[in-house]
Amino acid sequence: MAALLPVQKELRALASAETARILQGFFKTGKGQYGEGDIFLGIKVPVLRALVKQHRDAANLDTVARLLVSKYHEERLFALLLLVQLHQRGDEAQQQTAFELYLGNTPRINNWDLVDLSAQYLVGRHLEQRPRKVLHQLARSESLWERRIAIVATHHFIRRNDFADTLKIARTLLQDEHDLMHKAVGWMLREVGKKDVAVLEGFLRKHHRAMPRTTLRYAIERFPEAKRKRYLKGDIA
Repeated sequence: MAALLPVQKELRALASAETARILQGFFKTGKGQYGEGDIFLGIKVPVLRALVKQHRDAANLDTVARLLVSKYHEERLFALLLLVQLHQRGDEAQQQTAFELYLGNTPRINNWDLVDLSAQYLVGRHLEQRPRKVLHQLARSESLWERRIAIVATHHFIRRNDFADTLKIARTLLQDEHDLMHKAVGWMLREVGKKDVAVLEGFLRKHHRAMPRTTLRYAIERFPEAKRKRYLKGDIA
Protein backbone atom coordinates (compact mmCIF):
# COMPACT_ATOMS: atom_id res chain seq x y z
CA MET A 1 0.00 0.00 0.00
CA ALA A 2 1.37 3.41 -0.99
CA ALA A 3 2.18 5.80 1.80
CA LEU A 4 -0.25 8.65 2.35
CA LEU A 5 0.53 11.94 0.70
CA PRO A 6 1.20 14.79 3.15
CA VAL A 7 -2.01 16.48 2.05
CA GLN A 8 -3.97 13.29 2.72
CA LYS A 9 -2.67 13.34 6.27
CA GLU A 10 -3.86 16.95 6.57
CA LEU A 11 -7.27 16.10 5.19
CA ARG A 12 -7.77 13.12 7.43
CA ALA A 13 -6.77 15.17 10.46
CA LEU A 14 -9.74 17.44 9.65
CA ALA A 15 -12.22 14.56 9.56
CA SER A 16 -15.44 14.76 11.57
CA ALA A 17 -17.51 11.61 12.07
CA GLU A 18 -20.67 13.63 12.76
CA THR A 19 -20.25 15.80 9.67
CA ALA A 20 -19.49 12.69 7.62
CA ARG A 21 -22.74 11.10 8.77
CA ILE A 22 -24.71 14.17 7.71
CA LEU A 23 -22.96 14.40 4.34
CA GLN A 24 -23.44 10.72 3.57
CA GLY A 25 -27.17 11.23 4.04
CA PHE A 26 -27.26 14.47 2.05
CA PHE A 27 -25.38 12.97 -0.89
CA LYS A 28 -27.53 9.83 -0.98
CA THR A 29 -24.94 7.15 -0.28
CA GLY A 30 -27.38 4.47 0.86
CA LYS A 31 -28.14 1.23 -0.96
CA GLY A 32 -29.80 1.89 -4.29
CA GLN A 33 -29.21 5.64 -4.12
CA TYR A 34 -27.20 7.61 -6.65
CA GLY A 35 -24.17 7.95 -4.35
CA GLU A 36 -24.29 4.39 -3.08
CA GLY A 37 -21.20 3.34 -1.19
CA ASP A 38 -19.39 6.66 -1.19
CA ILE A 39 -17.42 7.40 1.97
CA PHE A 40 -16.97 10.85 3.50
CA LEU A 41 -14.37 12.19 5.87
CA GLY A 42 -16.68 14.97 7.01
CA ILE A 43 -14.96 18.12 5.69
CA LYS A 44 -16.97 21.05 4.35
CA VAL A 45 -16.24 22.74 1.03
CA PRO A 46 -14.93 26.09 2.42
CA VAL A 47 -12.31 24.20 4.41
CA LEU A 48 -11.27 22.28 1.29
CA ARG A 49 -11.05 25.48 -0.74
CA ALA A 50 -8.82 27.07 1.89
CA LEU A 51 -6.53 24.05 1.83
CA VAL A 52 -6.38 24.15 -1.98
CA LYS A 53 -5.08 27.74 -1.75
CA GLN A 54 -2.36 26.60 0.62
CA HIS A 55 -1.25 23.79 -1.70
CA ARG A 56 -1.79 25.19 -5.18
CA ASP A 57 1.82 26.32 -5.71
CA ALA A 58 3.14 22.85 -4.88
CA ALA A 59 0.36 20.94 -6.64
CA ASN A 60 1.10 18.69 -9.59
CA LEU A 61 -0.77 16.24 -11.80
CA ASP A 62 0.75 13.21 -10.06
CA THR A 63 -0.74 14.35 -6.75
CA VAL A 64 -4.10 14.95 -8.41
CA ALA A 65 -4.06 11.53 -10.06
CA ARG A 66 -3.39 9.80 -6.73
CA LEU A 67 -6.11 11.74 -4.95
CA LEU A 68 -8.66 11.05 -7.68
CA VAL A 69 -8.60 7.33 -6.92
CA SER A 70 -9.19 7.85 -3.19
CA LYS A 71 -12.15 6.13 -1.60
CA TYR A 72 -12.87 9.36 0.27
CA HIS A 73 -15.20 11.85 -1.37
CA GLU A 74 -13.42 14.92 -0.02
CA GLU A 75 -10.03 13.76 -1.29
CA ARG A 76 -11.49 13.37 -4.78
CA LEU A 77 -13.12 16.80 -4.51
CA PHE A 78 -9.84 18.29 -3.31
CA ALA A 79 -8.14 16.72 -6.34
CA LEU A 80 -10.69 18.26 -8.70
CA LEU A 81 -10.33 21.70 -7.16
CA LEU A 82 -6.54 21.41 -7.54
CA LEU A 83 -6.94 20.23 -11.13
CA VAL A 84 -9.07 23.26 -11.96
CA GLN A 85 -6.30 25.48 -10.59
CA LEU A 86 -3.63 23.63 -12.56
CA HIS A 87 -5.65 23.91 -15.75
CA GLN A 88 -6.23 27.62 -15.32
CA ARG A 89 -2.55 28.34 -14.66
CA GLY A 90 -1.04 25.94 -17.19
CA ASP A 91 0.20 26.42 -20.72
CA GLU A 92 -1.62 24.79 -23.63
CA ALA A 93 0.09 21.42 -23.22
CA GLN A 94 -0.53 21.37 -19.46
CA GLN A 95 -4.15 22.30 -19.98
CA GLN A 96 -4.60 19.44 -22.44
CA THR A 97 -3.03 17.01 -19.99
CA ALA A 98 -5.30 18.23 -17.19
CA PHE A 99 -8.34 17.92 -19.45
CA GLU A 100 -7.41 14.37 -20.42
CA LEU A 101 -6.80 13.44 -16.78
CA TYR A 102 -10.27 14.74 -15.93
CA LEU A 103 -12.04 12.84 -18.71
CA GLY A 104 -10.04 9.74 -17.92
CA ASN A 105 -11.37 9.71 -14.37
CA THR A 106 -15.07 10.37 -14.82
CA PRO A 107 -15.99 7.18 -12.89
CA ARG A 108 -14.43 8.92 -9.86
CA ILE A 109 -16.33 12.16 -10.49
CA ASN A 110 -19.40 10.44 -9.17
CA ASN A 111 -21.65 12.87 -7.36
CA TRP A 112 -23.29 16.13 -8.29
CA ASP A 113 -21.01 18.36 -6.21
CA LEU A 114 -17.91 16.85 -7.79
CA VAL A 115 -19.35 17.62 -11.22
CA ASP A 116 -20.74 21.05 -10.43
CA LEU A 117 -17.55 22.36 -8.82
CA SER A 118 -15.35 21.28 -11.73
CA ALA A 119 -17.08 20.72 -15.08
CA GLN A 120 -17.71 24.30 -16.11
CA TYR A 121 -14.38 25.55 -14.74
CA LEU A 122 -12.24 22.93 -16.45
CA VAL A 123 -14.15 21.14 -19.22
CA GLY A 124 -16.17 24.15 -20.33
CA ARG A 125 -13.19 26.48 -20.10
CA HIS A 126 -10.98 24.06 -22.01
CA LEU A 127 -13.46 23.71 -24.86
CA GLU A 128 -14.27 27.41 -25.21
CA GLN A 129 -12.07 27.75 -28.31
CA ARG A 130 -11.92 24.05 -29.22
CA PRO A 131 -14.30 21.53 -30.87
CA ARG A 132 -17.04 20.44 -28.49
CA LYS A 133 -17.96 17.05 -29.94
CA VAL A 134 -16.89 15.35 -26.71
CA LEU A 135 -19.69 17.12 -24.79
CA HIS A 136 -22.32 15.72 -27.11
CA GLN A 137 -20.78 12.27 -26.73
CA LEU A 138 -20.90 12.60 -22.95
CA ALA A 139 -24.54 13.71 -23.16
CA ARG A 140 -25.36 10.29 -24.64
CA SER A 141 -23.37 8.33 -22.08
CA GLU A 142 -24.91 5.63 -19.92
CA SER A 143 -23.20 7.33 -16.96
CA LEU A 144 -25.38 9.79 -15.08
CA TRP A 145 -22.29 11.75 -14.08
CA GLU A 146 -20.93 12.02 -17.62
CA ARG A 147 -24.30 13.30 -18.78
CA ARG A 148 -24.28 15.86 -15.99
CA ILE A 149 -20.72 16.91 -16.90
CA ALA A 150 -21.92 17.52 -20.46
CA ILE A 151 -24.69 19.97 -19.56
CA VAL A 152 -23.00 21.68 -16.59
CA ALA A 153 -19.81 22.30 -18.59
CA THR A 154 -21.84 24.54 -20.90
CA HIS A 155 -22.32 27.06 -18.09
CA HIS A 156 -18.93 28.43 -19.11
CA PHE A 157 -20.30 29.14 -22.59
CA ILE A 158 -23.54 30.61 -21.27
CA ARG A 159 -21.62 33.20 -19.29
CA ARG A 160 -20.14 34.30 -22.62
CA ASN A 161 -23.55 34.51 -24.36
CA ASP A 162 -22.89 31.31 -26.28
CA PHE A 163 -26.02 29.15 -25.98
CA ALA A 164 -25.99 26.73 -28.92
CA ASP A 165 -24.37 23.76 -27.16
CA THR A 166 -26.49 24.20 -24.05
CA LEU A 167 -29.70 24.11 -26.07
CA LYS A 168 -28.61 21.16 -28.19
CA ILE A 169 -27.52 19.13 -25.17
CA ALA A 170 -30.70 20.10 -23.33
CA ARG A 171 -32.70 18.64 -26.23
CA THR A 172 -30.63 15.45 -26.05
CA LEU A 173 -31.30 15.15 -22.32
CA LEU A 174 -34.91 16.28 -22.31
CA GLN A 175 -36.27 12.79 -21.68
CA ASP A 176 -33.53 11.70 -19.29
CA GLU A 177 -35.04 9.55 -16.56
CA HIS A 178 -32.93 10.79 -13.63
CA ASP A 179 -34.14 13.62 -11.40
CA LEU A 180 -30.59 14.95 -11.05
CA MET A 181 -30.53 15.48 -14.81
CA HIS A 182 -33.96 17.15 -14.77
CA LYS A 183 -32.54 19.63 -12.27
CA ALA A 184 -29.26 20.17 -14.13
CA VAL A 185 -30.94 20.79 -17.49
CA GLY A 186 -33.46 23.16 -15.91
CA TRP A 187 -30.66 24.98 -14.11
CA MET A 188 -28.70 25.55 -17.33
CA LEU A 189 -31.83 26.69 -19.17
CA ARG A 190 -32.50 29.17 -16.37
CA GLU A 191 -28.94 30.45 -16.76
CA VAL A 192 -29.56 30.98 -20.47
CA GLY A 193 -32.65 32.98 -19.53
CA LYS A 194 -30.61 35.22 -17.24
CA LYS A 195 -28.54 36.19 -20.26
CA ASP A 196 -31.25 36.24 -22.93
CA VAL A 197 -34.82 35.50 -21.93
CA ALA A 198 -35.94 35.49 -25.57
CA VAL A 199 -33.62 32.57 -26.33
CA LEU A 200 -34.97 30.66 -23.33
CA GLU A 201 -38.58 31.31 -24.27
CA GLY A 202 -37.92 30.27 -27.84
CA PHE A 203 -36.71 26.91 -26.51
CA LEU A 204 -39.55 26.59 -24.02
CA ARG A 205 -42.28 27.31 -26.54
CA LYS A 206 -41.11 24.30 -28.54
CA HIS A 207 -40.44 21.93 -25.67
CA HIS A 208 -42.22 22.93 -22.45
CA ARG A 209 -45.06 20.44 -22.84
CA ALA A 210 -42.65 17.53 -23.30
CA MET A 211 -40.05 18.32 -20.66
CA PRO A 212 -40.07 16.88 -17.14
CA ARG A 213 -41.93 19.01 -14.63
CA THR A 214 -38.79 19.57 -12.54
CA THR A 215 -36.84 20.79 -15.57
CA LEU A 216 -39.60 23.21 -16.48
CA ARG A 217 -39.93 24.54 -12.93
CA TYR A 218 -36.20 25.22 -12.73
CA ALA A 219 -36.12 26.85 -16.15
CA ILE A 220 -38.99 29.27 -15.43
CA GLU A 221 -38.06 30.03 -11.84
CA ARG A 222 -37.31 33.70 -12.55
CA PHE A 223 -40.46 34.35 -14.60
CA PRO A 224 -43.38 36.35 -13.15
CA GLU A 225 -45.85 34.13 -11.34
CA ALA A 226 -48.59 34.52 -13.94
CA LYS A 227 -46.27 33.42 -16.75
CA ARG A 228 -44.96 30.49 -14.70
CA LYS A 229 -48.53 29.27 -14.22
CA ARG A 230 -49.22 29.51 -17.93
CA TYR A 231 -46.17 27.43 -18.75
CA LEU A 232 -47.05 24.86 -16.11
CA LYS A 233 -50.58 24.59 -17.52
CA GLY A 234 -49.25 24.31 -21.06
CA ASP A 235 -51.05 27.50 -22.11
CA ILE A 236 -48.08 29.03 -23.94
CA ALA A 237 -48.37 28.79 -27.72
